[in-house]
Amino acid sequence: MERLSENKIILITRKSRLDDLIHKFNTQNQAKFYIEHLGGDFKDYQNEHDQYQKVIIKAVKTLSKLGRVQQLDRSFLPNYIFSTDDTIVVIGQDGLVANCIKYLDTHPLIAINPDPDRWDGELLPFRVDDLERVIPKLFSGCCSTKKITLAKATLNTGEEIYGVNDIFIGPKSHSSLRYSIKINDQQEHQSSSGIIVSTGLGSTGWLKSLILGANSVSKAFQKNSSSDYKTKKRDIDASFPWDANYLYFTVREPFPSQYSQAEIVFGKITDEKTLEISSFMPENGVIFSDGIEKDFLNFNSGSVVTVSIAKKRGCLVVD
Repeated sequence: MERLSENKIILITRKSRLDDLIHKFNTQNQAKFYIEHLGGDFKDYQNEHDQYQKVIIKAVKTLSKLGRVQQLDRSFLPNYIFSTDDTIVVIGQDGLVANCIKYLDTHPLIAINPDPDRWDGELLPFRVDDLERVIPKLFSGCCSTKKITLAKATLNTGEEIYGVNDIFIGPKSHSSLRYSIKINDQQEHQSSSGIIVSTGLGSTGWLKSLILGANSVSKAFQKNSSSDYKTKKRDIDASFPWDANYLYFTVREPFPSQYSQAEIVFGKITDEKTLEISSFMPENGVIFSDGIEKDFLNFNSGSVVTVSIAKKRGCLVVD
């Protein structure tokens, strides 16, 4: 087959909900019985799976004419070594795009929405039919891209993890983490359910919900009645640019006591101002990013993590 280029195109996909069910229950029929026995609509799982596979097959057929295609499941991302000239195509949802970006290094990423009727796809600007147009344009260096600021957590052991949306530092289960927090010349001991560090890309997600919850509870409590205050969508806008030169951190549920303080609960991380946290937890302290709890760093007694803006940037193709 004559190809447009001998460049390698990495097509990143994920297992569908149906794939996960079949893995759990061994066969499709058993998975169907389980869902329908609980009153669920198995057709929704089947339709989602069929549409996703249809788009993957079409993408492989198109990309095979444009370069050397390698399909990669997202479970292999943490251990896969990308070449500098690889072209990256993701067939997502948004979460898969974010999960992929943190393992790349300056690679432009083309994100495909496999099911526009199902997924809004803020990070999925293209459809599978666009590949035939976009890939040659990328090869010629004519594509427009959008830079994405990443967060980076570095332990005193040298281990590190990147966050595209956010980084969580806290307890593995629903409990409190004891630690020391330091930013600039401010430092205090704290006990909380964890610290969230948010990027501009993630500012409409976890950060927004934290600010919304704190704001609503505070205003309702001041009125002494939850029915007296209802938050409207326009009341909260926590978003900031994807390529912003800063991050925000938020302490969840800080608990003041004789041991712990609760003054450093929200702030900005910049190139000049990093966040340092020292763990006092004998066990169950963790650091993970973008909601991927299986890919974590241990954060137990003796561990010190520095959270900063990553030097590398994500790069999303937008046109």
